[in-house]
Amino acid sequence: MTKLQAAVTPALDGASPLARLFAMVSERDAHSEAEQRDDAETAAAHHVYTQYGATLGQVLYDEDWTGRIAVKDNRLEASAVAWLEGGLWLHHTLDISEYDGAHDVLTLIVPCTCDSSYIAFQLENEEDLLEILTDLRRTHGRVPHQHNDDCASVPDPHAQK
Repeated sequence: MTKLQAAVTPALDGASPLARLFAMVSERDAHSEAEQRDDAETAAAHHVYTQYGATLGQVLYDEDWTGRIAVKDNRLEASAVAWLEGGLWLHHTLDISEYDGAHDVLTLIVPCTCDSSYIAFQLENEEDLLEILTDLRRTHGRVPHQHNDDCASVPDPHAQK
């Protein structure tokens, strides 16, 4: 295997056909990733505008969404996130299945009162969002714990350890 690698490596100068083909693949991948991000942002904005028009549709704009590419190894579809301030943010993706087709999944991510974790609320509709926001308003946008060691939420990947 080492002899094969040594024989191939010198041929990969910028003018070689293989180097040019690799460059084309890289450009295509970069273009595909940009398209995934754009499509995810568009899908999120469209879903919020059409299904949450009286709430989120009034406060979020198309440019508030940031697209993320799909992660094939983890079987995650492309998605988009929107920051709401105060540690709260939205995550939008499409759940695609062979039987049901595709449907939008919008999740509200809320920090815990312990300030080191988050709770995810999958939103079904605008009434669901309003009910959750009513509860969160009392706690200034934090999910309270019954006990200090009662946190069963998702750890904050940015928290200091």
